[in-house]
Amino acid sequence: MINYVTPGYATSVFVAAQGVQRIRTTAESHRRIAIVEVMGRQSGYIALGTAYGQPDLILVPEYPLNRERLLDRVREIYDIQKDVVIVVSEGIVGENGKVLGDISQTKDPSGNTIYSGAAEAIKQILVNELGDRYFTEKHRHDSANTEIFTRKIGHTQRGGRPIMFDRLHASHLGGKAIDMLHEGWQNGISILQRVEDESFYLDSIDANLLRDQWGEIHPRYMHISLYDPERFQPSEKGVDYLKPIFTNAIGADDVEWIRAQLFDPHHLSQPYHSVNFDMQKRILYLG
Repeated sequence: MINYVTPGYATSVFVAAQGVQRIRTTAESHRRIAIVEVMGRQSGYIALGTAYGQPDLILVPEYPLNRERLLDRVREIYDIQKDVVIVVSEGIVGENGKVLGDISQTKDPSGNTIYSGAAEAIKQILVNELGDRYFTEKHRHDSANTEIFTRKIGHTQRGGRPIMFDRLHASHLGGKAIDMLHEGWQNGISILQRVEDESFYLDSIDANLLRDQWGEIHPRYMHISLYDPERFQPSEKGVDYLKPIFTNAIGADDVEWIRAQLFDPHHLSQPYHSVNFDMQKRILYLG
Protein backbone atom coordinates (compact mmCIF):
# COMPACT_ATOMS: atom_id res chain seq x y z
CA MET A 1 0.00 0.00 0.00
CA ILE A 2 1.64 3.23 -1.18
CA ASN A 3 -0.24 5.44 1.26
CA TYR A 4 -2.23 4.04 4.19
CA VAL A 5 -4.60 6.97 4.56
CA THR A 6 -4.92 10.59 3.45
CA PRO A 7 -5.84 13.38 5.90
CA GLY A 8 -9.46 14.34 5.39
CA TYR A 9 -10.64 10.76 5.11
CA ALA A 10 -11.33 10.40 8.83
CA THR A 11 -13.42 13.58 8.93
CA SER A 12 -15.41 12.55 5.86
CA VAL A 13 -16.21 9.19 7.43
CA PHE A 14 -17.03 10.89 10.74
CA VAL A 15 -19.64 13.08 9.02
CA ALA A 16 -21.00 10.25 6.87
CA ALA A 17 -21.26 7.77 9.76
CA GLN A 18 -23.12 10.34 11.84
CA GLY A 19 -25.46 10.93 8.91
CA VAL A 20 -26.21 7.21 8.71
CA GLN A 21 -26.98 7.06 12.43
CA ARG A 22 -29.36 10.01 12.17
CA ILE A 23 -31.15 8.57 9.13
CA ARG A 24 -31.62 5.31 11.03
CA THR A 25 -33.92 7.08 13.51
CA THR A 26 -36.41 7.95 10.75
CA ALA A 27 -36.10 4.59 8.99
CA GLU A 28 -36.68 2.74 12.25
CA SER A 29 -39.58 4.84 13.56
CA HIS A 30 -41.39 4.90 10.20
CA ARG A 31 -40.41 1.33 9.23
CA ARG A 32 -38.88 2.37 5.96
CA ILE A 33 -35.95 1.55 3.71
CA ALA A 34 -33.41 4.39 3.61
CA ILE A 35 -30.72 4.71 0.95
CA VAL A 36 -27.89 7.06 1.91
CA GLU A 37 -25.49 8.23 -0.82
CA VAL A 38 -21.92 9.19 0.06
CA MET A 39 -18.96 10.41 -1.94
CA GLY A 40 -17.00 7.84 -3.89
CA ARG A 41 -16.98 8.30 -7.65
CA GLN A 42 -14.51 5.46 -8.21
CA SER A 43 -13.49 4.41 -4.71
CA GLY A 44 -15.48 2.86 -1.89
CA TYR A 45 -13.29 3.89 1.05
CA ILE A 46 -15.78 6.40 2.51
CA ALA A 47 -18.68 3.97 2.14
CA LEU A 48 -16.54 1.29 3.80
CA GLY A 49 -15.90 3.61 6.75
CA THR A 50 -19.60 4.29 7.25
CA ALA A 51 -19.74 0.81 8.80
CA TYR A 52 -19.13 2.74 12.02
CA GLY A 53 -22.66 4.11 11.58
CA GLN A 54 -23.97 0.52 11.38
CA PRO A 55 -25.81 0.56 8.04
CA ASP A 56 -27.32 -2.78 7.13
CA LEU A 57 -25.81 -2.87 3.66
CA ILE A 58 -22.92 -1.06 1.95
CA LEU A 59 -22.46 -0.84 -1.83
CA VAL A 60 -19.08 0.14 -3.30
CA PRO A 61 -17.89 0.88 -6.88
CA GLU A 62 -15.21 -1.82 -6.84
CA TYR A 63 -17.83 -4.59 -6.94
CA PRO A 64 -20.57 -4.59 -9.64
CA LEU A 65 -24.00 -4.76 -8.07
CA ASN A 66 -25.33 -8.27 -7.50
CA ARG A 67 -28.99 -7.41 -7.90
CA GLU A 68 -30.44 -10.72 -6.75
CA ARG A 69 -28.22 -10.90 -3.70
CA LEU A 70 -29.13 -7.31 -2.78
CA LEU A 71 -32.86 -8.05 -3.04
CA ASP A 72 -32.49 -11.19 -0.94
CA ARG A 73 -30.64 -9.31 1.81
CA VAL A 74 -33.12 -6.43 1.82
CA ARG A 75 -36.02 -8.86 2.23
CA GLU A 76 -34.22 -10.81 4.96
CA ILE A 77 -33.40 -7.70 6.97
CA TYR A 78 -36.73 -5.93 6.47
CA ASP A 79 -38.74 -9.00 7.45
CA ILE A 80 -36.84 -9.18 10.74
CA GLN A 81 -36.40 -5.56 11.84
CA LYS A 82 -38.90 -3.68 9.65
CA ASP A 83 -36.33 -1.14 8.47
CA VAL A 84 -33.21 -1.17 6.31
CA VAL A 85 -30.43 1.40 5.90
CA ILE A 86 -28.30 1.09 2.77
CA VAL A 87 -25.16 3.14 2.08
CA VAL A 88 -24.15 3.56 -1.56
CA SER A 89 -21.09 5.18 -3.11
CA GLU A 90 -22.04 7.67 -5.81
CA GLY A 91 -20.11 5.69 -8.44
CA ILE A 92 -21.52 2.17 -7.93
CA VAL A 93 -21.78 0.11 -11.11
CA GLY A 94 -24.24 -2.43 -12.41
CA GLU A 95 -23.56 -5.95 -13.57
CA ASN A 96 -22.69 -4.56 -17.02
CA GLY A 97 -19.98 -2.35 -15.51
CA LYS A 98 -21.82 0.91 -16.22
CA VAL A 99 -22.29 3.54 -13.53
CA LEU A 100 -25.82 3.20 -12.16
CA GLY A 101 -26.12 6.82 -11.14
CA ASP A 102 -24.82 8.35 -14.35
CA ILE A 103 -28.08 10.06 -15.24
CA SER A 104 -26.54 13.55 -15.38
CA GLN A 105 -24.30 14.86 -18.11
CA THR A 106 -23.09 17.85 -16.07
CA LYS A 107 -19.49 18.26 -14.94
CA ASP A 108 -17.91 19.54 -11.75
CA PRO A 109 -15.23 22.29 -11.84
CA SER A 110 -12.55 19.62 -12.31
CA GLY A 111 -14.26 18.20 -15.40
CA ASN A 112 -15.53 15.04 -13.71
CA THR A 113 -18.99 13.70 -14.51
CA ILE A 114 -21.42 14.39 -11.68
CA TYR A 115 -23.22 11.19 -10.75
CA SER A 116 -26.51 12.41 -9.41
CA GLY A 117 -28.56 9.25 -9.24
CA ALA A 118 -26.83 6.33 -7.48
CA ALA A 119 -29.26 6.26 -4.55
CA GLU A 120 -32.21 6.88 -6.84
CA ALA A 121 -31.07 4.06 -9.13
CA ILE A 122 -31.01 1.63 -6.21
CA LYS A 123 -34.40 2.89 -5.07
CA GLN A 124 -35.93 2.21 -8.49
CA ILE A 125 -34.51 -1.32 -8.49
CA LEU A 126 -36.09 -1.97 -5.08
CA VAL A 127 -39.40 -0.34 -6.03
CA ASN A 128 -39.67 -2.37 -9.23
CA GLU A 129 -38.54 -5.68 -7.78
CA LEU A 130 -40.23 -5.58 -4.36
CA GLY A 131 -43.41 -3.98 -5.65
CA ASP A 132 -46.24 -2.30 -3.78
CA ARG A 133 -47.77 -5.56 -2.50
CA TYR A 134 -44.68 -6.30 -0.44
CA PHE A 135 -45.46 -3.22 1.66
CA THR A 136 -49.24 -2.86 1.42
CA GLU A 137 -50.25 -6.45 2.17
CA LYS A 138 -47.50 -7.91 4.27
CA HIS A 139 -46.46 -4.85 6.22
CA ARG A 140 -49.56 -2.62 6.04
CA HIS A 141 -47.72 0.31 4.53
CA ASP A 142 -48.16 2.59 1.54
CA SER A 143 -46.61 2.04 -1.88
CA ALA A 144 -43.01 0.97 -2.38
CA ASN A 145 -42.19 4.40 -3.76
CA THR A 146 -43.36 6.00 -0.51
CA GLU A 147 -41.70 3.52 1.83
CA ILE A 148 -38.24 3.74 0.23
CA PHE A 149 -36.47 7.10 0.50
CA THR A 150 -33.06 8.47 -0.45
CA ARG A 151 -30.74 11.03 1.08
CA LYS A 152 -27.40 12.49 -0.02
CA ILE A 153 -24.91 13.53 2.61
CA GLY A 154 -23.23 15.62 -0.07
CA HIS A 155 -20.74 18.42 0.52
CA THR A 156 -20.96 18.20 4.32
CA GLN A 157 -18.46 15.32 3.98
CA ARG A 158 -15.77 17.67 2.73
CA GLY A 159 -16.25 20.76 4.87
CA GLY A 160 -16.05 22.08 8.39
CA ARG A 161 -13.51 21.51 11.13
CA PRO A 162 -11.34 18.39 10.69
CA ILE A 163 -11.24 15.95 13.58
CA MET A 164 -8.04 15.37 15.55
CA PHE A 165 -6.67 12.53 13.40
CA ASP A 166 -6.72 14.68 10.27
CA ARG A 167 -5.40 17.85 11.94
CA LEU A 168 -2.51 16.00 13.54
CA HIS A 169 -1.34 14.01 10.56
CA ALA A 170 -1.92 16.79 8.01
CA SER A 171 0.43 19.05 9.96
CA HIS A 172 3.00 16.26 10.20
CA LEU A 173 2.80 15.58 6.47
CA GLY A 174 3.21 19.29 5.75
CA GLY A 175 6.34 19.33 7.87
CA LYS A 176 7.62 16.24 6.07
CA ALA A 177 7.06 17.96 2.71
CA ILE A 178 9.17 20.93 3.85
CA ASP A 179 11.93 18.55 4.95
CA MET A 180 11.80 16.93 1.52
CA LEU A 181 12.29 20.32 -0.15
CA HIS A 182 15.33 20.97 2.03
CA GLU A 183 16.68 17.56 1.03
CA GLY A 184 16.39 18.46 -2.66
CA TRP A 185 13.35 16.37 -3.55
CA GLN A 186 11.49 17.13 -6.76
CA ASN A 187 8.23 15.52 -7.82
CA GLY A 188 7.95 13.82 -4.44
CA ILE A 189 5.08 13.19 -2.04
CA SER A 190 5.05 12.90 1.74
CA ILE A 191 2.90 9.96 2.81
CA LEU A 192 1.46 8.38 5.93
CA GLN A 193 2.30 4.73 6.40
CA ARG A 194 1.71 2.04 8.96
CA VAL A 195 2.95 -1.47 9.61
CA GLU A 196 0.95 -4.05 11.50
CA ASP A 197 0.72 -3.55 15.27
CA GLU A 198 2.67 -0.28 15.09
CA SER A 199 1.74 3.38 14.96
CA PHE A 200 1.64 5.58 11.86
CA TYR A 201 4.88 6.99 10.51
CA LEU A 202 5.93 9.46 7.81
CA ASP A 203 7.58 8.41 4.58
CA SER A 204 8.21 9.78 1.08
CA ILE A 205 7.83 8.43 -2.44
CA ASP A 206 8.51 9.51 -6.00
CA ALA A 207 5.26 10.87 -7.45
CA ASN A 208 5.87 8.91 -10.65
CA LEU A 209 4.87 5.78 -8.74
CA LEU A 210 1.32 7.10 -8.90
CA ARG A 211 1.35 7.66 -12.66
CA ASP A 212 0.53 5.22 -15.44
CA GLN A 213 2.57 4.83 -18.63
CA TRP A 214 0.91 7.95 -20.08
CA GLY A 215 1.67 10.08 -17.04
CA GLU A 216 -1.89 10.15 -15.71
CA ILE A 217 -2.66 9.91 -11.98
CA HIS A 218 -5.72 7.77 -11.27
CA PRO A 219 -7.97 7.58 -8.20
CA ARG A 220 -6.95 5.21 -5.45
CA TYR A 221 -9.32 2.27 -5.56
CA MET A 222 -10.34 0.42 -2.44
CA HIS A 223 -8.60 -2.95 -2.29
CA ILE A 224 -11.18 -5.65 -2.91
CA SER A 225 -9.92 -7.68 0.06
CA LEU A 226 -11.34 -5.02 2.40
CA TYR A 227 -14.95 -5.75 1.43
CA ASP A 228 -17.24 -8.76 1.72
CA PRO A 229 -19.63 -8.73 -1.28
CA GLU A 230 -21.82 -11.47 0.20
CA ARG A 231 -22.55 -9.55 3.38
CA PHE A 232 -22.26 -6.07 1.83
CA GLN A 233 -20.01 -5.15 4.77
CA PRO A 234 -16.30 -4.68 5.50
CA SER A 235 -14.39 -7.93 5.48
CA GLU A 236 -12.18 -8.98 8.37
CA LYS A 237 -9.28 -7.26 6.61
CA GLY A 238 -11.46 -4.19 6.12
CA VAL A 239 -12.16 -4.03 9.84
CA ASP A 240 -8.44 -4.37 10.55
CA TYR A 241 -7.76 -1.54 8.11
CA LEU A 242 -10.27 0.85 9.67
CA LYS A 243 -9.52 0.33 13.36
CA PRO A 244 -6.08 2.03 13.48
CA ILE A 245 -7.50 5.13 11.79
CA PHE A 246 -10.61 5.64 13.86
CA THR A 247 -9.70 4.33 17.29
CA ASN A 248 -9.08 7.58 19.20
CA ALA A 249 -9.52 9.63 16.00
CA ILE A 250 -11.64 12.17 17.87
CA GLY A 251 -9.92 14.27 20.52
CA ALA A 252 -11.28 15.91 23.64
CA ASP A 253 -10.77 19.28 21.94
CA ASP A 254 -13.17 18.22 19.17
CA VAL A 255 -15.93 17.73 21.71
CA GLU A 256 -15.03 20.94 23.52
CA TRP A 257 -15.10 22.88 20.25
CA ILE A 258 -18.66 21.67 19.58
CA ARG A 259 -19.72 22.63 23.09
CA ALA A 260 -18.12 26.06 23.00
CA GLN A 261 -18.49 27.13 19.38
CA LEU A 262 -21.60 25.66 17.79
CA PHE A 263 -24.11 27.34 20.10
CA ASP A 264 -22.10 30.47 20.78
CA PRO A 265 -24.73 33.18 21.52
CA HIS A 266 -22.77 35.67 19.42
CA HIS A 267 -23.70 33.66 16.32
CA LEU A 268 -27.28 34.86 16.74
CA SER A 269 -26.38 38.51 16.23
CA GLN A 270 -23.11 38.50 14.29
CA PRO A 271 -22.92 37.60 10.57
CA TYR A 272 -20.48 34.98 9.39
CA HIS A 273 -17.01 36.40 8.72
CA SER A 274 -15.65 34.76 5.58
CA VAL A 275 -11.94 34.21 5.11
CA ASN A 276 -12.46 35.29 1.50
CA PHE A 277 -13.23 38.79 2.75
CA ASP A 278 -9.85 39.03 4.49
CA MET A 279 -8.06 37.59 1.48
CA GLN A 280 -9.67 40.12 -0.83
CA LYS A 281 -8.60 42.97 1.46
CA ARG A 282 -5.00 41.72 1.37
CA ILE A 283 -5.07 41.36 -2.42
CA LEU A 284 -6.31 44.92 -2.80
CA TYR A 285 -3.68 46.16 -0.34
CA LEU A 286 -0.84 44.35 -2.14
CA GLY A 287 -2.12 45.46 -5.52
